[in-house]
Amino acid sequence: MSDLVNITIDGKEVKAERGMTILQVAMREGIEIPMLCYHKELEPYGGCRLCTVEIESRGRKSYVVSCLYPVEEGLVVRTRTPEVDKIRRLIVELLLARAPEAQELLKLKEEYGAKGDRFDKEPIFCVLCGLCVRYCSEVKKKYAISFVESGVRREVRFIPEIAKKECPTCKECFPLCPTSYLQALYLLTQAFCSLSPSQEIKG
Repeated sequence: MSDLVNITIDGKEVKAERGMTILQVAMREGIEIPMLCYHKELEPYGGCRLCTVEIESRGRKSYVVSCLYPVEEGLVVRTRTPEVDKIRRLIVELLLARAPEAQELLKLKEEYGAKGDRFDKEPIFCVLCGLCVRYCSEVKKKYAISFVESGVRREVRFIPEIAKKECPTCKECFPLCPTSYLQALYLLTQAFCSLSPSQEIKG
């Protein structure tokens, strides 16, 4: 079996290696797809759902998360259709209820014509993209931050005894946060868990 498959993405016929995801092919071809939870060094997560695209496979149309969906022979992908835009607009509106001042979301709001007041605001400021948790565990192997609770109560939290030791000399996850929530969370962890003042982050 060949290691390459033929797919069509936005009308362009391209070859892709088996095992690649739609998002990886789109990025290689210079096709922009919005995403908040993707990072090239991390395992695909599919948390934000913003990278949803339309596909046709074996005569059936459906909508899939492109960072998780693997390419296959004859796959047809459309990254911008009225229905795709509608899905992304709804996702942006939901995320804006959690993080109404996040710059990345405000840019997407403008692009997709999203409303900032469609849903009641619950300004938690974290969109649960998981970049911080996954980077700390998958790349740094430190496990200084994790998800706690589940469902609507799910949130990220620093593990104080680990964060006190590991975070002051790292902080590599901070720039990954699309809402800047992580820096504030770290400062709160310092305040409430008696971390040393010398460990405060800058900026």
